[in-house]
Amino acid sequence: MNTFPKQDDVIHSVLKGALLAKKNYTSWTCDELYLSSAPSNFIRVHIAQELAKLDEKPEIFMDATISDILRCSLPNRRDFKTFMKENSLQEDTFSLTLDERFLHQNDNDSVSRVLISVKSGVRNVKEEYKEEIHKMCKMISRQIKEDSTLDYCLFAFYLDISNTARKKAAKRIDEIIASFDAVVSQYNNLKSDFKGGEITSIENIGEWCVGCYIIEPTV
Repeated sequence: MNTFPKQDDVIHSVLKGALLAKKNYTSWTCDELYLSSAPSNFIRVHIAQELAKLDEKPEIFMDATISDILRCSLPNRRDFKTFMKENSLQEDTFSLTLDERFLHQNDNDSVSRVLISVKSGVRNVKEEYKEEIHKMCKMISRQIKEDSTLDYCLFAFYLDISNTARKKAAKRIDEIIASFDAVVSQYNNLKSDFKGGEITSIENIGEWCVGCYIIEPTV
């Protein structure tokens, strides 16, 4: 049987990796709040490192393309172009893709299971974030379970705001989740959840948190 971790373990590693990124960035730079100023890959690398520590570790890929992921998740690998056309998907990449770990027989036998998008500096509802959720929904929405090997998608993010912001972090998180829920509701056989979101307040500086929005099929 191919090795793959449980969903709760993956989500825990994603949140732990984001929190460790915040801790390290503050330690290295003395910046108590703005992890969003770090290089774009900073959080993603920390998350990948935490996922690699799992006992049942997946194969972890950065910037896998939609076409390659579909080749590794559809029942017929040659159907990826048709799938993209029917679902109005343009070629793009995901921050992290988790595949089953096993001894490969060739270069074309990978099995993709989880898609992860990692964003920093998420503070408000934005079209680019909603489009990312749309993209995820299109990738995993299905009529029957056997239509894809993809189990679920994660939108992991870091939010930080200064103490002068009129809208506090808790309100922002509620609005972001509501906007994502509105997108997911447009698709059949999908459900969503949210983990994380615990807000840390830094006196006279601001607030920050990490969160993980989960989308998965109901079939």
